[in-house]
Amino acid sequence: MLIPAYERPAELAVTLSGLAGQRVPDFSVIISDQTEDHPVWSQASVAAMVRVLRAQGRRVRLERHQPRRGMAEQRQFLLEQSSAPYVLFLDSDVWLEPDQLRRLHEALVESGCGFVGAAVQGLSYLADDRPRERAVFEPWRGPVHPEKIRRGDPAFERWTLHNAANLAQVAAEHDVPEGHWLLYKVAWVGACVMFRREALVACGGFRFWNDLPDDHTGEDVLAEWRVMERWGGAGILPSGAVHLEAETTLPGRSVDAFDVVLGSPATD
Repeated sequence: MLIPAYERPAELAVTLSGLAGQRVPDFSVIISDQTEDHPVWSQASVAAMVRVLRAQGRRVRLERHQPRRGMAEQRQFLLEQSSAPYVLFLDSDVWLEPDQLRRLHEALVESGCGFVGAAVQGLSYLADDRPRERAVFEPWRGPVHPEKIRRGDPAFERWTLHNAANLAQVAAEHDVPEGHWLLYKVAWVGACVMFRREALVACGGFRFWNDLPDDHTGEDVLAEWRVMERWGGAGILPSGAVHLEAETTLPGRSVDAFDVVLGSPATD
């Protein structure tokens, strides 16, 4: 469990409480904090949940990683601290419902693809019906196979599926038995993605961080696209991941990593 953290202790405490509700498979937690003054785990709520996880027998590592050099560098640091065959990158403002970790792991192992992600849902949008954005939903029928996606491709338009609470509404339209899951095609998945570690490392992980300005976004998209081209990737239904809808810690979003590293559609 790899968690990049910066400020927002209340949200991180909720994220850790969701992990405390997971039973299988066994997991450890690595938190990489880049808060400037006091580490985020100095806050009582976070410290309490760290104690809960450790009391459950979970291994929890607390890393101070500074200075901030962008999210790609932060994710690469986390990846280098890990050794497990499966790694879940989980943002510090996401709550997982009980049993979600099992479903993610089971789906990834059984599908044999490179990653499976749970698109986070903003439940304040449950009454905001967006059928046109949900129209791109397409389940995987049979094995997940590799795909190459770039900005401007038809498959790129799948990104609208993960807006608001679209996936929660899709789940209500599909009869997925409790405890089971359905994989579907994605453009990418943010905030909660489980990789086969060997697949991510083989594709370079996030080592491209040196090619990016510090204020980039889209580093997760680029890493996923590289893995998708070789092993495929998928989203999971139902999601089971709730976005806490806190204010972002990345207000500058003018540079997308995939545009910098891969080039624009005209030159790719």
